[in-house]
Order: sequence, then C-alpha cells, then structure tokens
Amino acid sequence: MDVKIKVGRQEEAKAEALVVGIFEGSKRLGREVSSLDKALGGGIREAVDSGDFKGKLNQTYLIPAMGKIPAARILLIGLGKEKEFTIDRLRQASGKSASYLSGLGLASLTTTLHLELKPLQEASQAVMEGAALGLYRFEKYKTNNEENGKKEIREITMLLNSKNEVGQVSKGAFTGKVLAEAANFAKDMVNEPSNQMTPSAMAETAKLLAKNFGLKCQVLDRDEMRRLGMGSILGVAQGSNEPPRFIILEYNGNKKEKPVVLVGKAITFDSGGISIKPAEKMEIMKSDMAGGAAVMGAFMAMAGLKLPVNVVGLIPATENMPSGTACKPGDILKASNGKTIEIISTDAEGRLILADALVYAKRYEPKAVIDIATLTGACVVALGRHASGMLGTDEKLKGMIRSAGERCCERVWELPLWEEYEDLLKSDVADVKNSGAREAGTIAGGIFLKKFVDYPWVHIDIAGTGWDSKEGPYRPKGATGVGARLLTEFLMGWKG
Repeated sequence: MDVKIKVGRQEEAKAEALVVGIFEGSKRLGREVSSLDKALGGGIREAVDSGDFKGKLNQTYLIPAMGKIPAARILLIGLGKEKEFTIDRLRQASGKSASYLSGLGLASLTTTLHLELKPLQEASQAVMEGAALGLYRFEKYKTNNEENGKKEIREITMLLNSKNEVGQVSKGAFTGKVLAEAANFAKDMVNEPSNQMTPSAMAETAKLLAKNFGLKCQVLDRDEMRRLGMGSILGVAQGSNEPPRFIILEYNGNKKEKPVVLVGKAITFDSGGISIKPAEKMEIMKSDMAGGAAVMGAFMAMAGLKLPVNVVGLIPATENMPSGTACKPGDILKASNGKTIEIISTDAEGRLILADALVYAKRYEPKAVIDIATLTGACVVALGRHASGMLGTDEKLKGMIRSAGERCCERVWELPLWEEYEDLLKSDVADVKNSGAREAGTIAGGIFLKKFVDYPWVHIDIAGTGWDSKEGPYRPKGATGVGARLLTEFLMGWKG
C-alpha cells in the first residue's frame, strides 16, 4: 500500500473519498471541518443537526460532494465521546473507514483523522495501523469470489495543516504500516489450512522471510533434534506423518548486547492426540501455531523498522495427531535438560514443545525470554477474547510487556506463579506431569514452563486472543495476528 503525505486544506483536497472524524454530541465542528462544511453548502452540519449522524464510535455517514469540492465524497466517521477518546479509538475509526470505503470499490482515500490526537507521530501510526489492519481479507481459496474483480484501496493520503508536521506524520505512518503488515503476515499464516501450513511449510516461510529481510535462519530436522535430546517435542511429533521442524531466526541490530529470545508455539494442527478434542470447532485448531506466526511477524517488523536490538526467534513446529505411533497418556518423555515428564493429557502438548525450546534458549545467554502460545482453553474461560494471559519471573519485563500491550491494544493480564500452585503438577513417577486438575489451568501451564527456565522470562497465553469469530473495527473474523505488534512494540521500547 502506498502512503502519501500532503499539506493542504480539506475543501481543496482532490480525493476519491475524504475521511473526517466527528465527536459524539459535538455542537461545534471545529475550524477545519467548518470550512469544509461551508464549501459543501452545509451538508455536514445538516447531517449532525438532523440526527442522521450522531458521531457514535465507528458510525459511518457518506456525503456525495456533488462537484462542490474536488473530493468526490466525504465520509463522516464517529469518534465517540471526546472525553473517552483514546489512541485505540482512533485506530478503530481509521480501520472502520478504510474497510467501509473498500467495500464501495474505491482505490484510494484521504484522511485527516490523525489530527484528532497529539502527539502527531503516535496518532499517525495508529491511523495507518488501523487502516492497513482494517483492509485485511483472506480470500485466497475463494475461486468464484464476486469480490475478486473489485477495486481495493491501494493508496492512503494523510492530509496536514502545516509543513512542520510532515516529519512526525511520515515517521508515524511508516511505523504503523510496518506493524500492520507484520500482523497481516501472521494472520495469513494462521488462516492457511493445515494441509498447506505444515511444519515444513512454516520452515520454508521462515527461510523466505530471512532472505527478504536480511535475517539468519536455521532449521533443525528430526535427526538433529534427536541428537540434542529434544525428547519432549519429538514425543508430540511421533503421532504425525508430517516431520517436525525447529526454526531458528536471528536478527542482529546491536552488536554489543546479548539477545532477547522470542519463543513461539507452532502446532500446525492440534487434534488433541490420543486425548482427542471434541469434533465441534476442531477446524479452528489450524490456528494452534499462532504463537510461532506472531514471532515471525515480529521479525518482519523489527527488520523493517531496523530496530537497534539483537533478537533470536525459536519456533518448534509439529502436528499433534492420534495414530498407532502417537504419544499416550501415561508415557514418560525426557526433555533436553534431562527432566522427565509424565504425560497425563496428550492435549497439553504445547508446553511440551515449548519446554525444549526454552532449554535451547539458554545457549544464547539471553537478557530476556518471552514465549507466546495458544496454550490453554482455561485462559479463554478466565479472560475471554480481550486480554492475553501473562505469567513470568521478572517484574521489569512484565511491566514493559504490559505497557507495550496498552500502546497497541493487545493487552495482557497477569496471573500468579505462586509456589502453592506447584502441587498441581507433582508426579509420582516422573519429575513433573504435563497436566493437573481442571482448576487453575493457565497457571498450571505457566508452572510447567517455569521448570525449564533460569533467566528473566515471561509467558503470554494467546489462546483467547489469537482467533476471533466476531469482526471488529480493524479486524475481520478469523486469525487476529495478535502478538506480532505486541512483541514489536515491546522491542521498540527495549533498553537492554
């Protein structure tokens, strides 16, 4: 998508559509909108005064310009109540506007939404982010799609009042575009069917990403994992005909610092194994690699933004399938650090593949390790679809992730890792069991992972946020791409 920055007056801007924000219950239009309204012959004021347009959050109202101004049409977008206006509401309004205008078959739009908040750089980032996220669609496999011949918005122009604002807006818009493209890249991976997005396909995607963005990429196969003693991931993989892959990405933006390590769970299809899941909604289990996709999206973004950080990405990828060779309840696996694991449920497989990855992370002497995973259904019960679960051992790291989540509205909520919960995973026959009772399921997952770390570490459970059956202002149904922007925002603020 092309992004242009122009200085000029709204009533003089040539555009297929000019996007203008109006606050709910606002009796004054503001100087710029008043000038535009005057040029239109009072069309905006009439829409507001008549009650046809109330300015409620994300309400849309289209006004044909009828040749009165160079723009062909004006799209009014509701910003909600001014006192409640936030950076994410700005993101929402932009996403809703872009999606609405794309539905009309337009190829471009001009927006002034970034002028509603200060600082301008952050506002411009949110506007561009919202627009690019809102335009996302996954229609690759629709062969008779009537929409295929339709135009898509390919160009967004951000209109400014002064040349002095160009630098801030350009920087913000570029950042927003990069972050949105990274999240959309992650969405594409998650939305792919599992017969296409196999562990091997994920590895090939990682190699292509590395080639395009100047990253290092290494992929370990089953034999190499066996030599490293990764019995935990291999135990999960043994029921599938698809060979497992252990993907390693490296981005070097700071030669002096020890790296941050990002670990992403990538179960490309999770049947539950022998502890098989219910048939209803099992098709969504193609999304169980959303953590790995988020890590890859973050690498795309950090390389695009040229962040001054060193980051390693570890993505254990496999299917979890039932078969005559599959791991069974009661089996005992040995992870690469020598710990033995009693299998209670083969559907608690994500923590098993993460265990070997977290052990592998230690060789980099990391400053911090963050793992991200669609780990527990219990997290959906606890937090629903609006917050990811967060557990960890380092207060500073948790605080930075929490702040990053607030900035990009991929929010996290902390759950405890108190020692009283250790009893949930005590085994009579091994060092630890992989699943406990029904209570505190998300915490039990965190307690298990904690046994494989001895560095500053945070676990993010995106089971509730990685996939959504409802459409949002800047998010269609399906994969959300959650984590790609969160991890990048965290790295943008990383001080080492």
